[in-house]
Amino acid sequence: MVLPQFQAQPSFDAFVRAASLEEALEAMTDGRGTVVAGGTDLWVQKSLPGAVPGDRLISIRHVPELAGITIADGHIRLGALVTMSEILESAAIKESAPVLPMAANRFASVQIRNAATIGGNVANASPAADMAPPLLCMDAAVELARHDDGIARREVALREFFTGPGQSVRRPDELVTAILLPVAAVGHVAAFCKSGPRPALEIARVSMALTGVAENGALTAPRIAFGAVAPVPVRCPKTEAMIEGAALTDETIAAAVETMDGEISPIADHRASDWYRRHLARTYLEQELRHVRDG
Repeated sequence: MVLPQFQAQPSFDAFVRAASLEEALEAMTDGRGTVVAGGTDLWVQKSLPGAVPGDRLISIRHVPELAGITIADGHIRLGALVTMSEILESAAIKESAPVLPMAANRFASVQIRNAATIGGNVANASPAADMAPPLLCMDAAVELARHDDGIARREVALREFFTGPGQSVRRPDELVTAILLPVAAVGHVAAFCKSGPRPALEIARVSMALTGVAENGALTAPRIAFGAVAPVPVRCPKTEAMIEGAALTDETIAAAVETMDGEISPIADHRASDWYRRHLARTYLEQELRHVRDG
């Protein structure tokens, strides 16, 4: 019997198991570290040339400063280590940001949800990241930290964080420490749609999140965001402005769909054609706007 031959994967030269945020950031100061928390994407990334920035593996799994969900004074703080299962199971998040558990419920399998973190999903900067559209709709920000004679922090609006497939404004010596977002307003409604090539464990062909405050069949403060239809997860500000407070008639919905179509730029690849991605995006938006109108 001849066993199949597998190509050897590159290996890491060193391993750091950080016990504190400062220890993790010190290990990242030269920009050669590869950070791992849940690790659900690590081996896939390591097999792609140039996808992993450094040969020092830095585990942040046991850094207490990066854990936990905090809700206070109208704001939500999701530590970078918060898992998809924690988001899905949190009663406070279901009330304060319901679009997040909707997306978490479609995130891979139970086993992966138990390990995959919100910080990793954002930091990987995939155009198809499941949590990016919901977070964009919630006007989220990313908290970053680096070692600079202590711990230096900054916040970046999520809409400004992504710069290309797998690329972001995060510096090689910076760590995503938390995701920050406001609590949803009274009357908030939310929807999340996703299509993949198989019923489970799929990478989205297209995903969409929609939020706003529903009143008399109209939306105020509407937010519409898509994944996998552009080089980065995108908001649709022109479409949002068009439907702001407007009666969602068939004509308004049709016009919104056309406007949205001009704000996305899907590609064709092995998962779907650009035509099919546009079709899914149009279908999702029309469907969810009708749902809002019809209560």
